Amino acid sequence: QVQLVESGGGSVQSGGSLRLSCAVSGFTYPRYCMAWFRAAPGKERERVSTISSSGSTTYVDSVKGRFTISRDKAQNTVTLRMNSLKPEDTAMYYCAARGYGFTDYVDCVQADYQDWGQGTQVTVSS
Repeated sequence: QVQLVESGGGSVQSGGSLRLSCAVSGFTYPRYCMAWFRAAPGKERERVSTISSSGSTTYVDSVKGRFTISRDKAQNTVTLRMNSLKPEDTAMYYCAARGYGFTDYVDCVQADYQDWGQGTQVTVSS
């Protein structure tokens, strides 16, 4: 059974930094996409960043240059480093995963993420 557990959220002032971590267990696919999504009150859920098993990354335009996604295979974690935080980054952040077989086509942007964490709150005050 796949489990994703987020940590690292909190409250910071505008311009501050946070590091979110997602601990992954029970995930045995040979290839995968991992992603961070966020959901703010009154807004649609937004895909923030993705990373594939090959190391390719994507970012939504609003966080490019400020956020960095990475993975630690040994620790089975995915990290989102968030710098220069803005009030509009305030949201619940969720880690998500999608597994693939060796011959599947992988598109981390269009992927239908099937496993989700419980979320961690990020609040940025002005």
